[in-house]
Amino acid sequence: MCPGSVSDRGTPSYRRLSGEELSKRAIRARELLSACTLCPRKCGVDRLSGGRGFCRAGSEAEVASWCPHFGEERPLSGRHGSGTVFFSRCTLSCAFCQNADISRNGGMPVTSRQLGEIFLALERRGCHNINLVSPTHYTPQVLEALLYAAGCGLSVPLVWNTSGYETSETLGLLDGIVDIYLPDAKFWDEETSRVLAGAADYPDAMRLALPVMQEQVGDLECRDGVAGRGLLVRHLVLPGGLAGTCPVMEFISGSVSKNACVNLMDQYRPCDRVLTGDHPLFRVLRRGITRDEMEEAAGCVRSAGLTRGFGFHR
Repeated sequence: MCPGSVSDRGTPSYRRLSGEELSKRAIRARELLSACTLCPRKCGVDRLSGGRGFCRAGSEAEVASWCPHFGEERPLSGRHGSGTVFFSRCTLSCAFCQNADISRNGGMPVTSRQLGEIFLALERRGCHNINLVSPTHYTPQVLEALLYAAGCGLSVPLVWNTSGYETSETLGLLDGIVDIYLPDAKFWDEETSRVLAGAADYPDAMRLALPVMQEQVGDLECRDGVAGRGLLVRHLVLPGGLAGTCPVMEFISGSVSKNACVNLMDQYRPCDRVLTGDHPLFRVLRRGITRDEMEEAAGCVRSAGLTRGFGFHR
């Protein structure tokens, strides 16, 4: 299901920018690497000279894998797949990460031109979009790659598939470039975020970021069942209500959009550090989600007045 179909918006956002403007954005983003402030951690390390902060990313993008992906939401995967680029390393440190081997370890370093060639190869394979997974710490390299790929004719929408842990400055660099924002809304509570993701400021950062994304791209729009522009928010339901589903949904409805498209996700599985850690929250997370918990979470979405999306319709 693609909730809310509209007429074709035409050319992807980044192709409506001049090459000069896109180049300026890429240059400004690269300048931020000299004292890195790309994510809310603002480590301040000089990545251009070999420094590495919390995420351990350097001056080049690192790619774990890339492929047409058919497991995303249907408006993204469509019939031919979402052109997904999985970046290595992460700005968070989730204790239940199912991709810890990617998020905590390095991948294949690629130049910006090589990254652009990956974008073009995915488009040639018929993918509906370029889906950048955990791209925030590689924003400069992505913009440089996009500048090259757009010059070579890239013309499919750009998806920013993010944890939601963003800064207003980085999002400002993406304004008029990203077509589809695909953020998580992971946690509502600061202490829960501190324990489970190593970032007590995640809720504040997420609550600032989502309205900015909404302002830039609006509600999710589709043509022939495939998304072309807009915001789609993911929320992973956690055991014991640890994700804060009800206040998250009230926030989305009240401060983002009543017409926001939400994917209420039931994919949580115990793994990684929650299996061995001794924190009380880890013990809660050593089990899966019950049917009652999932139905309660779905009720939170409906009570907030949200109707567009996945995972909560009766």
